[in-house]
Amino acid sequence: MSEANAITKTQRLTLAAMLAAMAYAAMLITRPLPAVAGFLSYDLKDVVVAIAGFLLGPATAGLITIVVSLIEMLTVSSTGPIGLLMNILSTAAFVLPSAIVYRRSRTLRSAAIGLAAGVALMTVMMLAWNYIVTPLYMGVPREVVAGMLIPTFLPFNLMKGGLNDGITMLLYKPLSSALRRTGLLPRRGDSGARGHSPVATIVSALVVITCVALFVILAR
Repeated sequence: MSEANAITKTQRLTLAAMLAAMAYAAMLITRPLPAVAGFLSYDLKDVVVAIAGFLLGPATAGLITIVVSLIEMLTVSSTGPIGLLMNILSTAAFVLPSAIVYRRSRTLRSAAIGLAAGVALMTVMMLAWNYIVTPLYMGVPREVVAGMLIPTFLPFNLMKGGLNDGITMLLYKPLSSALRRTGLLPRRGDSGARGHSPVATIVSALVVITCVALFVILAR
């Protein structure tokens, strides 16, 4: 039986609510970061939702994505329904592939493959949706946005996805271990947690450092 299936209904609801609150808090903490091109902003909520996907499965991760994005729109966002749509699409594209792949095989390799697939899907999807939606949001001709796809949107989404990928890999094991100690997760560890290695930690840290450097350059 997988870890997600072994969690009781009470544990699942409690954990989902806690992770949703953490995702919202992560968004608030990183909200003051400078935006790329004046409107492309990075926040940490995708990391928390990706961890929720590993722990609770893709359906719960999808629900958390919608709930947190809706609360963000109603409380702090100024982009309205367009921002809501883009938030949901971006987060879902990143977290759902990783949750689906990891659910089928709970190993470090599957986690890495799923996250990489999420980065790729999110990058491609957001290029398409920025081309569709951004002219409406910015009030500019579509040709202007088309000229921004490769020099602006592509590196931003690769940076965002890579940063989320690396941070998720670094935080998943410590967070899941802490949740087991509190009783919110079953004591028995899963193969993905046991498979964590120093090499994976080093690679993830290098990815994070590289993406942070890219973000600093893009945000100038």
